[in-house]
Amino acid sequence: MAKHATPKLDQLESGPWPSFVSDIKQEAEMRAKNPKGLDYQIPVDCPEDLLGVLELSYNDGETHWKHGGIVGVFGYGGGVIGRYCDQPQQFPGVAHFHTVRANQPAGKYYTSEYLRKLCDIWDLRGSGLTNMHGSTGDIVLLGTTTPQLEEIFWELTHNLETDLGGSGSNLRTPAACLGESRCEYACYDSQQMCYDLTQEYQDELHRPAFPYKFKFKFDACPNGCVASIARSDFSVIGTWKDSIKIDQDAVAEYVAGNIAPNAGAHSGRDWGKFDIEAEVVNRCPSKALSWDGSKLSVNAKDCVRCMHCINTMPRAVRIGDERGASILVGAKAPILDGAQMGSLVVPFIEAQDPWDEIKEVIENIWDWWMEEGKNRERIGETIKRLSLQKLLEVANVTPQPQHVVEPRSNPYIFFKEEEVPGGWDRDIQEYRKRHQR
Repeated sequence: MAKHATPKLDQLESGPWPSFVSDIKQEAEMRAKNPKGLDYQIPVDCPEDLLGVLELSYNDGETHWKHGGIVGVFGYGGGVIGRYCDQPQQFPGVAHFHTVRANQPAGKYYTSEYLRKLCDIWDLRGSGLTNMHGSTGDIVLLGTTTPQLEEIFWELTHNLETDLGGSGSNLRTPAACLGESRCEYACYDSQQMCYDLTQEYQDELHRPAFPYKFKFKFDACPNGCVASIARSDFSVIGTWKDSIKIDQDAVAEYVAGNIAPNAGAHSGRDWGKFDIEAEVVNRCPSKALSWDGSKLSVNAKDCVRCMHCINTMPRAVRIGDERGASILVGAKAPILDGAQMGSLVVPFIEAQDPWDEIKEVIENIWDWWMEEGKNRERIGETIKRLSLQKLLEVANVTPQPQHVVEPRSNPYIFFKEEEVPGGWDRDIQEYRKRHQR
């Protein structure tokens, strides 16, 4: 019999989709049976009390979780998010319910042995409930007590060689797509960059020194499988400088209906004959493509590397050969000043190990942001407040046409002294000799 009546939560199991409520009930049943004979280090009824407090929150229309102080492991300022229940007498199993963030491997590759060991740690020292993965990318271990934090930290770092992730006003756990390990469109090694920058900036991950959070995300191609352009303060997106490559024979096969478009992804329904004009040419956002009835052509100068034509006809259109990455800065969710997409800062950079040029951009931005950023202000909000022009200056990036969002509406230009020949202290008499009245 269930410890708490949960009629509202039970409704969440009635739909067609898998329910987290069922998962928690399953964990509660497993812990009650304890088939492994574990000496649980936190209350056995933790999952049941979790369901109870959630039902109470639904009934009251307010949360019953509170922050009762900062908890963590010795020497680290991040990686643990303290959670306390404001009804500890009614729900003692979740009086403490801290979350531990663990650093996920680049590309989220695991061995089954690693996952078993991770689950063994959490079955013994936590609630057994995990979130694979959080929005930042971490392995999220949900629910443990304060005395277990150092024990968990020891086992993660010494037995699994896994560090904690980021939390608080610091660098969050970097995340990357599968990159060159699986993807034929990868323009740089996103996994290697993610790993190297994680190693390089460990202090920034665990010792908060920023105005607010800062996220790296690495997309190896413009398809953006980790959505870095919308979710990361510093987004590295693979791209290429030269033209896309077109196999005209393969194009003819698509047009003739001999090759399914979109790699057969929509084959469950008859969409009719493939129309290259409607499905490829007219959908090109920069109108860079043209079709004369027998040949597909591209104006490389107008191509914005959106990859729509490549995704639609992958056997006919390929990415270019001169590959690297674009850097965008300032994406974020709507915390203080509304949601923002990343702003293009470096249109093209050669993304090669040891990534020195990219690290230089990162550190220049950090130095400025830590000096100028307000409390809980993301870098995107600092840019919006102080201008992209200022960001380009501090990042040591020369302004380019790609930085222009729209034509300026202010007709006045204010020059700096160093931009004016002779500065502000020009000899007025010499000037008048050249410009007689």
